Amino acid sequence: MPLPKFICGKAAEPPVKRERRKDARPGELLDAALELFVDKGFAATRAEEVAARAGVSKGTLFLYFGSKEELLKAVVRENISGRFAEWNHEFETFAGSTAEMLAYCLNTWWERIGATKASGITKLMIGEAGNFPEIAAFYQQEVVVPAQALIRRVLQRGIERGEFKPLDLDYAIYSVIAPMLFLMMWKHSGGACVPDGFELSPEDYIRHQLDTLLHGFQATPSTPAPPNGGRAA
Repeated sequence: MPLPKFICGKAAEPPVKRERRKDARPGELLDAALELFVDKGFAATRAEEVAARAGVSKGTLFLYFGSKEELLKAVVRENISGRFAEWNHEFETFAGSTAEMLAYCLNTWWERIGATKASGITKLMIGEAGNFPEIAAFYQQEVVVPAQALIRRVLQRGIERGEFKPLDLDYAIYSVIAPMLFLMMWKHSGGACVPDGFELSPEDYIRHQLDTLLHGFQATPSTPAPPNGGRAA
């Protein structure tokens, strides 16, 4: 009968085989892909790198996602487009004024998307959409169209309730989107779009933009025309 092996006076225990939970792998792959796509870009990221970052084989990655393009689409759905059902429900149940709703939308977007790694998806699309038209079309359908539709609903609510003046909604929605795009570019450009020494606070920036938007959007009593048509007497 063979004698047991001893290490430092104790019987050596057989090595424990560490296994990942199978159901955890898709989430780990999506997290790894998001980090690499944002940091390196879609074209420069190889499937092998994503698999290695997640601690699985390349074969395992393709077991869950048929291609790198499908992996990116899954990343977009997981982090952004999959949330529109929740956001539309919040619109339906919001009880405050439309000005309060708009403030809630921008601040919540920053907390849930803008301040997270997921905000880099927009930077990624802006930078690489021209080289990948299929992915650009997917992003338009999954993110851009529903996002604009939700903003349109918010602004239309304000108009119908008499809180906002009549607006050209086709353009007004971009007045809401533009400040948030700036924040994403600022976050992922190392501050290159603001002067050195200026510490930009996203929360203060959003508050300032809301003040500018709402003073432009809000309905106000008609101002009487000045005497003589505004000409000096």
